[in-house]
Amino acid sequence: MNCIRVHQFGDPSVLKLEEVPDPRPAAGQVLVRIHAAGVNPVETYIRRGIYGPRQFPYTPGSDGAGEVVDVGEGVAWPKPGDRVYLAGSISGTYAQLALAEQSQVHPLPAAVSFEQGAAIGVPYATAYRALFQRAEARPAETLLVHGASGGVGIAAVQLARAAGLRVIGTSGTDRGRELVRAQGAHYVLDHSQAGHLEEVMRITAGEGVNIILEMLANANLGDDLTVLSKFGRVIVVGSRGPVQIVPRETMRRDADIRGMTLFNASPHELRAIHAALVAGLENGTLRPVVGRRFALAEAAQAHEAVMVPSGAWGKIVLLP
Repeated sequence: MNCIRVHQFGDPSVLKLEEVPDPRPAAGQVLVRIHAAGVNPVETYIRRGIYGPRQFPYTPGSDGAGEVVDVGEGVAWPKPGDRVYLAGSISGTYAQLALAEQSQVHPLPAAVSFEQGAAIGVPYATAYRALFQRAEARPAETLLVHGASGGVGIAAVQLARAAGLRVIGTSGTDRGRELVRAQGAHYVLDHSQAGHLEEVMRITAGEGVNIILEMLANANLGDDLTVLSKFGRVIVVGSRGPVQIVPRETMRRDADIRGMTLFNASPHELRAIHAALVAGLENGTLRPVVGRRFALAEAAQAHEAVMVPSGAWGKIVLLP
């Protein structure tokens, strides 16, 4: 099979297309023919060595969707031929074939394309964990998704609307704002405009928002604290550097700043997340949006595109 291999940490040029033997599933494992693989920012951090040592060579990727080819001993579900999405992989999803533990494999409803399936794992699980496991979101609360046109942001808007929250979404481009509006946000703002947080206060009649999902905390966290309601929560989903804040803004509101990473979710939490996501895919409330597609050999270009600081629009996928 063909796959992307990384032999050393570095810039996107270290992503090499290579041919390797087809993997075989051991006990408790599932082999999936990948029709689309999701590209996430975290994979660029791993490639650069930010997240610690790796055993080289390795194949990147944890998200993907396709058809089951084979299963190992003890696997009663799925069966060969089943449509599935992966939320994790033993061998990496930037490949024509990928191995996964049975717990990492989830059913892909017939109405959801393989490309959409590749957009579920990290973005939707991150959004769900941020909203419901970290922010403890409740119906009728007001949510600000600060950077809503990327994969996690779109997921958050859809999940929040389905759960009865009032949603404010932001994007820095006209195209992005149109997308956020189409996903159901009640209000859509341009976060490239200096006065957009004043508009948040106007929308909330001066009370502020209950929850902020922050995709770029190094740029926005200090200002976020000024538009929180009393007992408000900022969930830091993404950050690319340090930031200066005024702690008194948290004191006067009894506000919380809560970090999160999907890697900290327990097995029980992951089961709950994907049970909810599969249900949302089945009933149509969750509709992954694919923004750009790259061939497997273009993984380096995909890594460059996923780190563009503005203009996010849907999910980037690789097509093996």
